Amino acid sequence: MAAVVTAGDPAPTLKLPGSDGDISIPSQNGRGQVVFFYPKDNTPGCTTEAKAFSEHQEAFEKAGYDIVGISRDSLASHEKFIEKQGLTVPLASDEDGSACEAFGVWVEKSMYGRKFMGIERSTFLIGADGTIIETWRKVRVKGHVEAVLSLL
Repeated sequence: MAAVVTAGDPAPTLKLPGSDGDISIPSQNGRGQVVFFYPKDNTPGCTTEAKAFSEHQEAFEKAGYDIVGISRDSLASHEKFIEKQGLTVPLASDEDGSACEAFGVWVEKSMYGRKFMGIERSTFLIGADGTIIETWRKVRVKGHVEAVLSLL
């Protein structure tokens, strides 16, 4: 069973291959991080969410936060996703599922009565000190990025 990470907990320490090189969580550059987990590249909800984070990237950076998106897709898939959708946020590949397990987002899901394991769309706001400031689980994409930004 995956751990459940909540506000006040230290963020799991991870290093993942990313579209812009290796990505450390928590950030090693003295800045905060917004880490969003999404199910799959190039699907409607995931595309909308990744584009929204890209559109607001400058505002997050001004507030002292870097953004990283994580899914279990390969780096090759991420590169195609970034190019096709014009994304500016870096994406990390969690092919082995270790990051999903560490953050507790690999969960049983149900669609049309069929149960399966998958990523629960979730976002984690991590302070510069590596502490989880806020978590959003079972994210609904519409208005989510603005809600995260409003907390900063």
